[in-house]
Amino acid sequence: MTVVVVLLVVVGAVVVLGGAAVLARQRLVVATTEPGPGRDRASRAFLVAGLVVLGALAVSVGGHSSDLAARVRPISVVLAVALYLVLALAVLEVGRLALGLTGRWRSARRPGGDGVGPDESVDPARRLALARLAAGGAGAAAIGATAFGYRQANRPIPPKHVTVDLARLPTGFDGVRVALLADVHLTRGLRERGFMAEVVDTVNAEGVDLAVLVGDLVDGSVADLGAAAAPLADLEAPLGRFFATGNHEYYSGAEEWVAHLPTLGWTVLRNERVELRRAGHVVDVVGLDDVEGERHGVGPDLDAGFGGRDLDRFALVLAHQPVLAADVAARGADLVLSGHTHGGQLWPLGSLVRAQQGHLAGLGREGDAVVYVTRGVGTWGPPVRVAAPPEVTILTLRRA
Repeated sequence: MTVVVVLLVVVGAVVVLGGAAVLARQRLVVATTEPGPGRDRASRAFLVAGLVVLGALAVSVGGHSSDLAARVRPISVVLAVALYLVLALAVLEVGRLALGLTGRWRSARRPGGDGVGPDESVDPARRLALARLAAGGAGAAAIGATAFGYRQANRPIPPKHVTVDLARLPTGFDGVRVALLADVHLTRGLRERGFMAEVVDTVNAEGVDLAVLVGDLVDGSVADLGAAAAPLADLEAPLGRFFATGNHEYYSGAEEWVAHLPTLGWTVLRNERVELRRAGHVVDVVGLDDVEGERHGVGPDLDAGFGGRDLDRFALVLAHQPVLAADVAARGADLVLSGHTHGGQLWPLGSLVRAQQGHLAGLGREGDAVVYVTRGVGTWGPPVRVAAPPEVTILTLRRA
């Protein structure tokens, strides 16, 4: 990002958070209390809650160690509660403004009405009771949405079956089943060996031919999470098991994980290409480093991954962030498999993710290439998913 873009993002974030804070204080404190000691206590409580939310946001964005994530997890849930509380208050605010406009219109139609000031006929005690009822309803809605999202994020993950029609797929690969995993986010004290073993068992029950893991396997070092990742060695895929880095590998010690995963039987592709052969036919599998690697002197190198390739061959590309899909499609990719987005994780944030990445979840196209973006297995930040359930994706490739 350029300095100007960073400044615009910071200013935008300050404006949005500031506006949310003003709305929340007005509707949760000012409108629900009378002037005096009660309002003062409510204001102090609101300030403390706001600091907790900001602290959880700062640690979730800036902290990447598994120990820190484990400690913050109970607090990070408040981020989801705060999001849905503000959304609920915003919806109520729209309704309140609409009612206010209606009331002014009716006032203007009455003899002697001016249609300007508030309706003085509303009893102050009733107004206070209604404000408290609205605040309580918004709080209940926020807690309910977060509880639903917590359950959705932490339930057993069923396989999601998707058929992908591909014009250039060799006949020898027609019907090949691919397990696509991403964004497992193994974290000490949160998601460990049992979680990984459950995912592996789900894949093995499907009898896939090929397995790919497109980044964000871990939030922590090999020393912390090597044992948690160990069940990956038991994942069965006769055509091969391939891994491409995600941004969280770079937060967790990418070089260590790149060295460790081959001990579990996984081939790590860092701007590299391998040939898969089946029934006398060949496809290229290209794995690209994540764009976060650019901060560490590496990152995606399309010349290295695609250079010298036979353009008549089908190309399957692994790229953690779908923002690369357009570039790899221009290099002749036929199928691009990505993750990173979590499907937005918390509705309605998916619209922002789509705007930044170009793709959110599911099947899409980029030029002549088919793109599939998985919502992934785990979570980042709050262990909550709303309208973006996790998935263990099983792709069946078909020759169109």
